[in-house]
Amino acid sequence: MRQYFIRRILLMIPTFLGISLLVFAITRFVPGGPIERMIMEAQMGSASGKSTRDASSKAALSEEQLAQLRAYYGFDKPVFIAYGFWLSKVMSLDLGNSTRYGDSVWNTIKERLPVSMFFGFSTVFLTYLICMPLGILKAVYHKGVFDNLSSLLVFVGYAVPGYIVGILLLVFLGAKWQIFPLGGFVSDSFSSLSLFEKVKDLCYHAVLPMTAYLVGSIAVETFLLKNSLLDQFSADYMRTAVAKGLSFRQSVFRHALKNSPIPIATHFGNNISLLVAGSFLIERIFNINGFGLLGYEAIVDRDYPVVMGILVVSAALQLIGNILSDLCVALVDPRVQFE
Repeated sequence: MRQYFIRRILLMIPTFLGISLLVFAITRFVPGGPIERMIMEAQMGSASGKSTRDASSKAALSEEQLAQLRAYYGFDKPVFIAYGFWLSKVMSLDLGNSTRYGDSVWNTIKERLPVSMFFGFSTVFLTYLICMPLGILKAVYHKGVFDNLSSLLVFVGYAVPGYIVGILLLVFLGAKWQIFPLGGFVSDSFSSLSLFEKVKDLCYHAVLPMTAYLVGSIAVETFLLKNSLLDQFSADYMRTAVAKGLSFRQSVFRHALKNSPIPIATHFGNNISLLVAGSFLIERIFNINGFGLLGYEAIVDRDYPVVMGILVVSAALQLIGNILSDLCVALVDPRVQFE
């Protein structure tokens, strides 16, 4: 097993290089980068009288200034050479500076991480807390009234995207009925509240976005566990256990449940990126200043250093999550031998 995981860790290197090189090349060829934005801002400032310029000048920035900007952002070099310089900085934990905020990318990301990590850990915990008993009950009472009614709700939750659910919750529970706040992570007076009031305020603001997060993930995990349990019910060892005198309920909890978490363990690694990455659209809808909203704003504003910094964090988490999935499968299924 040790050799298997060593190989998997080593395979992370070319995978990361391929992903980062592809995205880096795309950012070089997509129009509307930081230099174009500066030119547009300079032109708008010149048109409004905020910048002084010779009337005969047709460009907002001189060729010398444009050359300096291209050299500063690395646009004066070929893609592979510029990628090599960027990768060397990443190896020294230098993600560059944001073109929008003017601060280092790492500091910008660290400010948003706690918010998305709160929603990420809470979503994963609540997902398994709800889907495990729900999946078991749906499998035990398969084709019953409870299974049919819950399947209807779960299918609706699976079909409707989380950001659509967020918009509906925001419109009705936030704007129309004013039960919950319209957005934000905490209230403006959060710093002046007591500890109990801070926890209450945080939970109050988290209800709507947390619901939008949970809708899709609960549906997937619930059906994974239910279908896995149904497969175990038809296995020979279940019939043998019942024939030896165990009740069906005892056979489920003593035997079937031991083999059922395998699909969930396989899917566990996909939840790792959710711990930090969050959701671009859900954080945008609820105006939550987290990692997802940072990525959304970076893409819209063509803040390429932040885009690449987010890529580094997200890709690393996804690759680590794949290894953790294999490890979880090995822990819950003794038949698995990694060689």
